[in-house]
Amino acid sequence: MSARQVFTRESADIRKEALIAACAHCLATFGAQGTSVRAICVEAGVSPGLLRHYFDGIDALVAATYRATGARVAKALHEAVAAVPADNPRSRLLAFVTASFREPIADPELLATWIAFWSLSRTDPVIGQIHGEIYADNRRDMEQLIAACPGAPDDPRLMAVALTALVDGLWLELSLGNAPFSVDEAEALAEKWLDSLLA
Repeated sequence: MSARQVFTRESADIRKEALIAACAHCLATFGAQGTSVRAICVEAGVSPGLLRHYFDGIDALVAATYRATGARVAKALHEAVAAVPADNPRSRLLAFVTASFREPIADPELLATWIAFWSLSRTDPVIGQIHGEIYADNRRDMEQLIAACPGAPDDPRLMAVALTALVDGLWLELSLGNAPFSVDEAEALAEKWLDSLLA
């Protein structure tokens, strides 16, 4: 492969990533209804033709942005788990649960983008499917971490559902700002609930 081919592919990847970042920012700033081809292209500093060159319209770009955002969150969760020794399953589960209370996940702009995806998931079948996949992957990862813990239930599904609901609620409050609790208190609450579920 020539140096020019490598450069072209890298340039294309960089441009697509820039469009995805611009789309996420527009969704956070203007919401789903206010996000347009023009707004995204102004944010990215490119022409509308370039968006159509890399994506089959704005719907395809929004879908790619949701997948990229979900992957970004999953990466942060997996990195939190990987930082804990494999022989400490409870701490690995706790790291997965509490990673959402700190950056890069506990972030007002990420929350605003996520809310736009939530609103679209009810009206756009493609976004709804991606939403289902992201949450199913998250629950599967949590179920596997739960199953490795002493005292785990035979079927960890409902425990994963409960912990996900707790995480979503605390994450929402922390990301909105001025939460009536600190990050440390959110982590303590999550740990206490986790231990009660494992008891």
